Amino acid sequence: MLTAPMKAPNGKVYALAQGALFVGGYKYDMNGNVAQKNHPTVGSIPAGAIVEVGVQAKIMSNENIMTFTLTDADFTTSSRIAAAINTAFGEPLAKALDAEGVEIRVPAADREYLVDFVTRIEKLSIEPDTRARVVVDERTGTIVSGGDVKIAKVVVSHGDLKLSIITDNSVSQPILVRNTAAEVRTETVSNSRINVSEKNESGFVSASNNTVADLIQALTRIKTSTRDIISILRAVKASGALRADLIIQ
Repeated sequence: MLTAPMKAPNGKVYALAQGALFVGGYKYDMNGNVAQKNHPTVGSIPAGAIVEVGVQAKIMSNENIMTFTLTDADFTTSSRIAAAINTAFGEPLAKALDAEGVEIRVPAADREYLVDFVTRIEKLSIEPDTRARVVVDERTGTIVSGGDVKIAKVVVSHGDLKLSIITDNSVSQPILVRNTAAEVRTETVSNSRINVSEKNESGFVSASNNTVADLIQALTRIKTSTRDIISILRAVKASGALRADLIIQ
């Protein structure tokens, strides 16, 4: 991708995008024949933007307070961060505000050395509370899940309908005779055939406390395509049987 400006609704350019474009498919087209996999018109550029406008922010407020914001909001992780800071400094400096914010009071001795103070906090180690997630990339048909993501007892029934339209183009050539009328000319005739085939429905019943990996393995054994597995996972999530966050990319 060549350099392209990224504008805000106010028309101001905040970043420039450029770099190699990654797509998870292909499409070849010639003489009416098309071979396509996934969505070749959709792609992504990892770290593909250069920010041109800086964000003005203060590390410490006028009340000598710093606020750490968690990328993945979680009450347990926020509480663990506050507890680790208080234990390391030996006094109650930190307080968990909510699932995504930790408020830290900067001691008087460290207010002139904020970089060193933040460095000491960054060196602390905690165990974040991870939420169960199933990530689905519809462009490439990729499914990523933790091995212990649970699903409740669920019944899956899925059918497969295939429709194909075949077109044969032929040329209708008039017989050459003398004094041919002006409206007599060569015509291209298209003959189309529609074929519809429907496979028998495939069924699967999961036991209680099975994992997503068990479900995918069972669906794979009955030769379910990746696209169909993605549709089934979305339906299982909608039914409330999937005990995890389903993230569609």
